[in-house]
Amino acid sequence: MKKNVIQLSLAIALGSFLMVSCDKDDDDTIDMEQQDEQVKLFASNNSNGNITVYDMASGETSTLTTTSTAAEGIYYDDDTDEIIQASRSSNQLNAFANISTFLVDATLTVSISSSADLESPRDIAVNDDFIVVADNADADGNADTPDGRLFVYTRSNGEITLRNIVTTDFALWGIEMVENDLYAVVDKTNELAVFTDFTATNTTNTTISASKRIAIEGIVRTHGLAYDDGTMILTDVGDAASDSDGAFHIISNFDSKFNGVANGEIMAVANNQIRVSGASTFLGNPVSAEYDADSKMVFIAEAANGGGRVLAFSNADAGGDIAPSVNNSLASASSLYFYSN
Repeated sequence: MKKNVIQLSLAIALGSFLMVSCDKDDDDTIDMEQQDEQVKLFASNNSNGNITVYDMASGETSTLTTTSTAAEGIYYDDDTDEIIQASRSSNQLNAFANISTFLVDATLTVSISSSADLESPRDIAVNDDFIVVADNADADGNADTPDGRLFVYTRSNGEITLRNIVTTDFALWGIEMVENDLYAVVDKTNELAVFTDFTATNTTNTTISASKRIAIEGIVRTHGLAYDDGTMILTDVGDAASDSDGAFHIISNFDSKFNGVANGEIMAVANNQIRVSGASTFLGNPVSAEYDADSKMVFIAEAANGGGRVLAFSNADAGGDIAPSVNNSLASASSLYFYSN
């Protein structure tokens, strides 16, 4: 996520997803500037596999049709102007080039694909030329032994190549790179794990345990996570069969709080976390999150409530049963990526 220090002012008109880059004058009036800034939210889904792009500077929403029929995990690289998406229908990574040229709805052609190595991709994380994919298929075929796999790809010379596969001793879902450390949710639990110096220390096919695992008090089953400028967002899908018991937690000063909890111990809710949940939130199965620290906006891919939604919360720091500032329908929404330049 590339950032500059901009203020995001939320405006909602005719149900569209509109965010505007702006500055405030000394008298607190909004001065519409920096209209050349790009502020976009990219969304994947498991209904048709297409990419929905919410352009927050123009207020326009476009649909980029892909070759996938289901997709989970998405990333936009501004250096190459391409989207990388994990396809659940073809079990591979697909890259789509020249994204900025598509100003309206369009059909994308795959520019690069990896080999079809995956079984059940759930999220991707990018660090330099490494693309890590979390796959939650049962690695050993024994349902009684939790496990998952992290597929590590390299991107160079116009190719996406599988470097190695890391098997974990817990089921996976969301992952997030924070500098060189890989954070991963421990699926089917309320735990969060970290693998320190992940791509540098795990260069061959191997089975490893996390460098550290802790429980997050108040969460039933975590799925999505997002980190920006010291704040971590964790989603809670609760009972996966329910479309109304979801939540997300905000953990500011995350690094010090996480480091302050011993391996295997619990991070308490009190004085550490803010929980957002309740009927007004429209949260049922929030499977993915993004966060913008400048505007303090929390973005959620909600997979179940209303058939699927993309939600944004501008007042999440208040906690509790709060309504989203933006509520857009997106069938089987699965993953998000926030970008601003």
